[in-house]
Amino acid sequence: MTEQSVQPPVATAIIVDGGKVLMIRRQVREGKLLWAFPGGGIEAGETPEQAAVRETAEEVGLEVKAVRVLGDRVHPQTGVPMTYVACELISGDAIVGDAEEIAAVSWIGHGDIPEYVPYGLFGPVQDYLDETLPR
Repeated sequence: MTEQSVQPPVATAIIVDGGKVLMIRRQVREGKLLWAFPGGGIEAGETPEQAAVRETAEEVGLEVKAVRVLGDRVHPQTGVPMTYVACELISGDAIVGDAEEIAAVSWIGHGDIPEYVPYGLFGPVQDYLDETLPR
């Protein structure tokens, strides 16, 4: 029996504020992925919600509160187990907090999502954004 390398699970924060959702542009494209939601690896003893809050602070300098988990999947582009967490902005202005990983941050309106994510979003995330973002 051969051992497969197991990707550590990742939590991402779906942050909606002012009628837009926050996305980050990676320094290095990962397959087709260039734009993504803030997030990163779930550390030992951490819940996905805690990881999404921590990673948001580290990557983009925002204080957020986890509201609810939108869903889980193995990402079809990367093979990484993902948990998507809806978060509420508490304070801060989005910045590039981790310049090694992130090139830019952008608040994106509903109609611009296909331009940033042409292959489409995970269904429960798209449903959440359809409900919360003005069209």
